[in-house]
Amino acid sequence: MAKNFSELRAQMTPEARARSAAKADAMLQEMPLQELRQARGLSQKMLADLLKVQQPAIAKLEKRTDIYISTLRSHIEAMGGELEIIAKFPDGAVKITNFASLDTSTALQPEPPLPYLGNT
Repeated sequence: MAKNFSELRAQMTPEARARSAAKADAMLQEMPLQELRQARGLSQKMLADLLKVQQPAIAKLEKRTDIYISTLRSHIEAMGGELEIIAKFPDGAVKITNFASLDTSTALQPEPPLPYLGNT
């Protein structure tokens, strides 16, 4: 018999609820762009409309592992967020500030291909 989640949570000990909340918070702190978009309640089409691109451009961007910072910034800003670049070191973290301004003329432009090194 299926139970309502709130009923299950009510049966958990306070310690178990705290562990569950901590895990949920940690999961929300890290997620791929696709999950972030979905968590913000946006479809690829909706985001594409905001960015004035075609939906396949959003699908392609969400699969990339290497993109321009300006492209990522425009993507995040279209979702209502703000992109910050933080460098973390064992002795502390530093916010990198030279990416503060966005040149919108380069946002969501095709990425250049990686150079072919071939066999030498």
